[in-house]
Amino acid sequence: MMKKAKLVFVSPPAAGHFISAVEFAKRLIHKDDRFSVTILQMSLSIGPHRDIYNKSLLGSETRLHVVDLPPVVEPPPAHHFLKCREHYALLLIESYIPHVKDAITHLISDPHSPPLAGLVLDFFCLPMIDVANQLGLRSYLYLTSGAGFLGLKLHLPTRHAQIGTEFEDSDPDLDLPSFVNPVPVRVLPEAVSNKHGGYATYIKLAQRFRDVKGIIVNTFAELEPYAIESFADDGETPPVYTVGPVLDLGGQAHPGSDRIERDKVMEWLDAQPETSVVFLCFGSMGSFGAPQVREIALGLERSGRRFLWALRLPGPDGKMGGAPDPTKLTEILPEGFLDRIGERGMICGWAPQMEVLAHKSIGGFLSHCGWNSILESLWNGVPTATWPMYAEQQLNAFRLVKELGLAVEMRLDYRQQEGDVVKAEEIEGAVRGVMEDDSMVRKKVKEMGEMSRRVVMDDGSSTKALRRLITDIIDHPS
Repeated sequence: MMKKAKLVFVSPPAAGHFISAVEFAKRLIHKDDRFSVTILQMSLSIGPHRDIYNKSLLGSETRLHVVDLPPVVEPPPAHHFLKCREHYALLLIESYIPHVKDAITHLISDPHSPPLAGLVLDFFCLPMIDVANQLGLRSYLYLTSGAGFLGLKLHLPTRHAQIGTEFEDSDPDLDLPSFVNPVPVRVLPEAVSNKHGGYATYIKLAQRFRDVKGIIVNTFAELEPYAIESFADDGETPPVYTVGPVLDLGGQAHPGSDRIERDKVMEWLDAQPETSVVFLCFGSMGSFGAPQVREIALGLERSGRRFLWALRLPGPDGKMGGAPDPTKLTEILPEGFLDRIGERGMICGWAPQMEVLAHKSIGGFLSHCGWNSILESLWNGVPTATWPMYAEQQLNAFRLVKELGLAVEMRLDYRQQEGDVVKAEEIEGAVRGVMEDDSMVRKKVKEMGEMSRRVVMDDGSSTKALRRLITDIIDHPS
């Protein structure tokens, strides 16, 4: 049995994936002092280089190190990103395989490094299984999404063997063992319908899910019991360890953190009555053009509710957007909007999401339904209204509303790239619905929030799952 062991985490250069991986690594080393972790960080090759994690927060973590890999000489052409983000991500990660192998080989040969116990891979990084196999190491998957998404990925190879082509919107609803209800194709990740490498990417990755020694999922058994039981029943899936919620509770890991803007936001929230504010935030890639911004503004105004709105506008040529120029804000908002709203609302370019959701003045959340955001809202007992944008967010929204009863439905099948403009009336209705004081959704979210805190206590289901994972890693040295 090992005395000390090192794990190597490989995560893509996307904040939602990388920050979650760091937080899980921290939980692992805090739970068992035999472990140390090295996280390999790639850089995104489109746009200016920017850190995706505030590394200064790791100063006190002596057994956790982030290693910046050198940039690849020939990154994938940017036009792949515009046609399909998932395909671009896989091409970028595959281009990093030599750098990853070199970094791991260096660790193996380092006489001062503990023995390597294995790799922990994000699902986009599953091609690195081949590196692990070449070096005689075990591989584990760390999934930053929920068990519903895992069920889809496990099912895709079966469907591909039978049909072999992309999904079409006209296809019948999909029967997935991890879902109670048939799943409409319109709420599947857009990549499975994408003919520019998206479908091929999803299949290529899905075919590797059962090649790992264990699947670690950022969810908890009490949130998704039906899905988790379905994996145990199929006889083919590696052990599934539900260790969530894994969250950045301090909320400071995101490099977009702006202390001055953060202070302005929190001071404004401090002045608002309890549970009176609806928070609008749509993730690092959730941006809107001027027509949609105007409809959101009108919907908020008509709702009569106080609001905090983290607003991002699209970047040029389809690149990731950013905060609007305050001097140009009046040009895209309805005429006189800011004067009419006054102190009832605040628009910011960035907000510390976890800290905001924990604030007593927040009563509802209009969200893109990224999995991290869902877990953060549940943790804080804040009900969500669904406005999914991209990736697996539509599936998350469907699951929350139709399967779990933990969200208010605004849209389930909205797709950012289709350019559909959601009208003010619909937004107004969603805001009013999510802010209802005594709704069943609010009650269920509060109960699940309390459960999410219990499961990570010493006798909670997620802590027990983490112990099982540790035992498996230690008992099977590479």
